Amino acid sequence: MSLAVAATGWRLLLLLCAAGLGAVGAPQPPNILLLLMDDMGWGDLGVNGEPSRETPNLDRMAAEGMLFPNFYAASPLCSPSRAALLTGRLPIRSGFYTSNARARNAYTPQEVVGGIPDSERLLPALLKKAGYASKIVGKWYYEEFPINLKTGEANLTQLYLGEALDFIRRQRSLRRPFFLYWAVDATHAPVYASRPFLGSSQRGRYGDAVREIDDSVGRILALLRDLGLQDSTFVFFTSDNGAALISAPKQGGSNGPFLCGKETTFEGGMREPAIAWWPGHVPAGQVSRQLGSVMDLFTTSLALAGLQPPSDREIDGLNLLPVLLQGQLINRPIFYYRGNTLMAATAGQHKAHFWTWTNSWEEFQQGVDFCPGQNVSGVTTHTQEEHTALPLIFHLGRDPGERFPLSFASAEYQEALRRLGPAVQQHQATLQPGQPQLNVCNVAVMNWAPPGCEKLGKCLPPPPSAPEKCSWPH
Repeated sequence: MSLAVAATGWRLLLLLCAAGLGAVGAPQPPNILLLLMDDMGWGDLGVNGEPSRETPNLDRMAAEGMLFPNFYAASPLCSPSRAALLTGRLPIRSGFYTSNARARNAYTPQEVVGGIPDSERLLPALLKKAGYASKIVGKWYYEEFPINLKTGEANLTQLYLGEALDFIRRQRSLRRPFFLYWAVDATHAPVYASRPFLGSSQRGRYGDAVREIDDSVGRILALLRDLGLQDSTFVFFTSDNGAALISAPKQGGSNGPFLCGKETTFEGGMREPAIAWWPGHVPAGQVSRQLGSVMDLFTTSLALAGLQPPSDREIDGLNLLPVLLQGQLINRPIFYYRGNTLMAATAGQHKAHFWTWTNSWEEFQQGVDFCPGQNVSGVTTHTQEEHTALPLIFHLGRDPGERFPLSFASAEYQEALRRLGPAVQQHQATLQPGQPQLNVCNVAVMNWAPPGCEKLGKCLPPPPSAPEKCSWPH
């Protein structure tokens, strides 16, 4: 079946299903709930093999829905990955990167002058056209929500949970479709949990944070069931990038069998836990071999709302509804960018590295290690090594840890190169990088007087403007 036919069939199915969801009036599209974790690793879920099996609610979500073991972030770092979710586009296209140096991970501390350009079309604004109420919860400024760094106690996850539950109840009473982007950050160092969960995990403080998130997801799904919204709400769980092994084991998670972690374009840096849940629509207990991307959540959400993605720009996210509803597999590559550099690409089971780099020798010798205990000679390099003439190619099915590159002379290598080469060439030939937004820093642009600071007596005058070139070490 062609994608066009599948999409047409889905729109008809959506109308038929939605006709029974609301009361009187026009058919209502499904609610959309995206659960985006912060630095949670592929190996942190029991369903993905975590030995302590401390995620019963997420494991149940997978049993009732569809597990995606081959799902990827758009970047090995939080800010650009999240920008890609909201725009459906690679950060290199939207300008959410730096050109100050090759292959640098740049993000958005408060002194960065740029961000997502105003010209980008963001998912909540597009969904508003279909009548959706939108809310983002989480990933916020810490000053008024202190974390006890000694004990790891903080009540933030409970606050985020309460906001989510209240929003769902309110939209249910208004009978309005909603988009809820729940972006909790308890698994980002410094990790934290509320008092009832502290000390409850076999994995230490990081495990406490995971257990509280798992409990919160369970309560959100339970509320959807209690309100009768389970068959009219599409829920997707994933993470923004791989676990931060530099903080492990006390402040970081597990990337399972994969190499390295956050900040790198090895599998541990960009392959994420991923679960889709929509009872009565997404078949239960399924495992999809589809190569998926966080950018697909943009296009899939628009399709759920009966909307088309913007046609005036390149959209990298795919509509996964044929995968979710009909079990189809869509042939597509995955591109691994680090800043302004295409580091690797995957097609099918084969991954080709065009550049390898973890971080500099200087950083590494100071204890900054993105791949602790995982040195692979010639692969986890501390200088930027180019392999564009003869890429390093791995079979991710047999070798998920990227330890055994295929022999250049093998027939398998030649066949993999034949499949990967045209996809990469087409991508690069049509790529129009956006104006880099993360090149300039200026402390004067920081939020020195946020709303409400007057009542707290914490308003500060901004310093004189002093723009300078941002420095991104890795």
